[in-house]
Amino acid sequence: MATLIFQLHILQWHKGQRSAAEQAARAATPTRYAIDQQPQYFVLDSACVIDQHGDDTANSIYPNGRIHTAMLKDGSIRLDRFIIRPEQQGPTLYYSDNKHKPIAIGTLNNGWLEAVYHHRYAVEQDNEIFWLYEQVTLNAACVEDYHRDYFLKNTPVLQFQADNQEG
Repeated sequence: MATLIFQLHILQWHKGQRSAAEQAARAATPTRYAIDQQPQYFVLDSACVIDQHGDDTANSIYPNGRIHTAMLKDGSIRLDRFIIRPEQQGPTLYYSDNKHKPIAIGTLNNGWLEAVYHHRYAVEQDNEIFWLYEQVTLNAACVEDYHRDYFLKNTPVLQFQADNQEG
């Protein structure tokens, strides 16, 4: 039986964290990790692993954390800004910012895909309003067998970078 693997990495920072040293530290932060989770869900006729890493700071906009999941009316799955649709050629990953038509990234059963987007939004904390910046990376695959170092020892067959930089 196939397993869907979704590994999310969230990197968050604010305007005061833009020094050269802080930018270098962010650039050196890995976005691929060993898979430490076991399948927790069964979706699209497959076992499913959601493995989250990095920052996920609760704030005035997202008091319960950033990543939200949903089952859509058409049977697709929403994972943050990503949609996974059951299609003839296999589960297919899309990017959707809710402002434009979803962009097809690729199928998940021919090797793994890496998708990245940047986002910023205003948050309020301690009576101050400031921009919170994010880089969200999704590593995604649908495989029959995998090992914990799957994303570390294999190269993505496709890397997607969303054009948007705003929320």
